[in-house]
Amino acid sequence: MRPVSGAYRRVLSRRAWDGANAREVTVGGSGTFDALELALLHALQLDGRAALSHIARRVGASERTVARRYSRLRTLGLRVVGQPVPARLGMTRWLLRIHCAPDSAGPVAQALARRPDTSWISLASGGTELYCAFTVSTPYERDALLLETLPRTPRLVGVSAHCLLRVFTSITSTWYSNGIPFGPAPGDEDSIPAAALERPEHPEPLALDITDRALLAKLAEDGRAGLPELAAATGRSPSSIQRHLEHLRTQGALGFSVDFSPQHLGYHLITHLWLRVTPGTVSAAGHALATHPEIAFAAATTGPHNLVASGVFRSSHDLHHYLDHHIGSLPGIQAVETAPVLREVKRLTVRT
Repeated sequence: MRPVSGAYRRVLSRRAWDGANAREVTVGGSGTFDALELALLHALQLDGRAALSHIARRVGASERTVARRYSRLRTLGLRVVGQPVPARLGMTRWLLRIHCAPDSAGPVAQALARRPDTSWISLASGGTELYCAFTVSTPYERDALLLETLPRTPRLVGVSAHCLLRVFTSITSTWYSNGIPFGPAPGDEDSIPAAALERPEHPEPLALDITDRALLAKLAEDGRAGLPELAAATGRSPSSIQRHLEHLRTQGALGFSVDFSPQHLGYHLITHLWLRVTPGTVSAAGHALATHPEIAFAAATTGPHNLVASGVFRSSHDLHHYLDHHIGSLPGIQAVETAPVLREVKRLTVRT
């Protein structure tokens, strides 16, 4: 798959777009995307709130042209979602593996998807296994789901809960901004805001006031909402909202994720990877995983496997190639379990 990503890097370089005549690129799924549309997706991955005028200057096209391409991508499901960074706010993320009776997985998944604290819900393993991420602020919230709600849910065969100890990738989107099918355009690396990472650099969680919380709630609906819209939703002035927004971003408490189905770009296989590595090599293996362009998410976790990841692939052949050539070279790797996703029920904060 690396030769493919190299081809897209060439497509997305500034030289690939001449400002007047975009080359069309057939990527499968929904047909063709020209170089400008791919560059627009790339720019939004790197900064979800980048102004279209700024993107237009970077790619050498008019703002009107970029706006038309953006509108087309929106009709295909493109969304930008503001996400709080849990570790920076003193929150804890969990990943659930829920085994259901064959006829109950769908209703359970839909019930979980209606909860505001869940994300990334998917069906795997023949449709009897659910994956669900959820974020909690207090032990009470954790216990309410794990010890009360789920045990009372009928036709569940088993539940395992895994606390995410350290996330090695940035605030994730449906694919990785520095990987397939995108690569950083030449010269862009120094001009793009750094992605929000869950680094343990701040000893104390960042305190949020009522405006911050209202702002985060609105950005979860639309990460590109303008200042007037955000001001109306929070009851504050646009200048005040701008200060709050900058504070949350500079403090590493807020990131923006692009939600756009990889299938539109020819990537039809999403797979969960559970890895067991030797003690003492978890961080090294996790950081190595995060550099793989196929990997959209990687984290250290509790449980019999100490690393979990999510990969995006074109086909089962590419998954096999990745496992054969890249997983085996990770430091301390002992075992890997794969679980291809059959259907996504909820990505980020919205059901699919």
